[in-house]
Amino acid sequence: AGADDDFFALGGHSLLATRLAARLRTVLDVEIEVRTVFEHPTPAALAAALDGAGTARARLERVAHRPDPMPLSPAQRRLWFLHRFEGPSATYNVPLVLRLDGPLDTDALTRALTDVVERHESLRTVFPDTGGVPGQRVLDAAGADLDLTPRDVAPDLLDAVLSAETAYAFDVSAERPVRARMLRLGDDSHVLVLLVHHIAGDGWSLAPLARDLGTAYRARVAGEEPAWAGLPVQYADYTLWQRELLGDEEDPSGTAARQLEFWRTALAGLPDLLDLPLDRPRPAVATHRGDAFAFPVDAATHRALADLARSRGCSLFMVLQAALAVLLRAHGAGEDVPLGTPVAGRTDEALDDLVGFFVNTLVLRTDLSGDPTFDEVLDRVREFDLAAYAHQDVPFERLVDALDPERAQNRHPLFQTMLVLQNQAGASVDLPGLTVTEQPVRTGISKFDLTFTFTERRDEEGRPAGLDGHLEFATDLFAPPTAHALAARLTRLLGALAAAPDRPVRTVGVLTADERTALVRSGHGPARTVRARTVP
Repeated sequence: AGADDDFFALGGHSLLATRLAARLRTVLDVEIEVRTVFEHPTPAALAAALDGAGTARARLERVAHRPDPMPLSPAQRRLWFLHRFEGPSATYNVPLVLRLDGPLDTDALTRALTDVVERHESLRTVFPDTGGVPGQRVLDAAGADLDLTPRDVAPDLLDAVLSAETAYAFDVSAERPVRARMLRLGDDSHVLVLLVHHIAGDGWSLAPLARDLGTAYRARVAGEEPAWAGLPVQYADYTLWQRELLGDEEDPSGTAARQLEFWRTALAGLPDLLDLPLDRPRPAVATHRGDAFAFPVDAATHRALADLARSRGCSLFMVLQAALAVLLRAHGAGEDVPLGTPVAGRTDEALDDLVGFFVNTLVLRTDLSGDPTFDEVLDRVREFDLAAYAHQDVPFERLVDALDPERAQNRHPLFQTMLVLQNQAGASVDLPGLTVTEQPVRTGISKFDLTFTFTERRDEEGRPAGLDGHLEFATDLFAPPTAHALAARLTRLLGALAAAPDRPVRTVGVLTADERTALVRSGHGPARTVRARTVP
């Protein structure tokens, strides 16, 4: 890249901007925010912006002496308390299901999985209850439940078996939070079901886990031990570093206090619940039962969205966020639309190759008040999101405690709709002698009312080639036709908004002609023939 090449024109996005900031902290020992990358997207401009920047915050390093008991991170504490009060549940499982075609060395794969569990302490950590106080206890890898004895499964029963296997409920207080099973479809056709509890790993953890599994299997097939470089830190080191980084919430100069003050202002008056039309009444307690389906966004629309993002100095995610907010407003959500989104939380380079629960959740508020054009909505979204990224260190759990919204067991606090754009490296596994593909699995779970996920596709030259959409919805609330209609309307809306971003968003329709006709008809009673009479 040249000094004047634009970071985002080369395929950059929010996650890469976060990793770039982490890299610059390490190499240059300067403090830099993601906002700086957005506002100075070329190397020349960024170098000028960093001139005179402050010293970087303390780096994450291995701790020589760990306290006993070892505390949990705030995110882990939330899952631990949910486990304690609700009991074991499959809601927070993170599955990696792989189809393996070719001659499989099961013994080598078992040893390789054990190597990976040994490498990452989080995969062999239990969370016992000591007088009502949770702690972390790191165990050895030998006791992990990695039973790869092949179980014969008829191909037509595979989906049902996978749903059952991924619904396993971990007891995180006593059981290592990883489990593996092997299904055999034929002589040289197998399916590996690897399950990790969210308390030990997040979706971003699957990529380093998959890389390490490939390295270890390659070594074990050759009769050797994996020769990988040691990890600079473990999850326990991160937990202690995070506590030090955030500081005391009572100290106004501390990171936690400053960031919480931002969020108190940014989310003041946030609606407790999006008022969307539901097919079924909201139950008293959320069951998290759900369903999901895929839907496409074509390459032409993807290119138009990417071009619009560049022209407005924002990311593709911000365009998707703005469009989704417009869609939800059209369905009754109002002009103040909060959406949740995950951020990787790996703000230090030492975390890049580590399996652990680092992901954080941001609440992104979209202001649709007045009569804005889509360009104006994008400007509002960009301003809010960049400020949010600069205050992403506060764990969502602390944010909820600080804001203290009205709590209810039947809805998620602060937001109920999640938006995800996946543009990080996937969990690809290279196992010698095997063709490895990710096997789809229906979990039957929906953590939120609605979760819209988009995955970017690129052609050989790196150009936008379409978006793979995925909508997960709570079946307690929405019938499948309603969910499919929402996805179809969002797809149409993306194209319409990208084609005319200078139009007021209220003028951009979300219904098809057939839907409008049906709506008009539904507003009238049945036609009746009336006998002519003379009015007296």
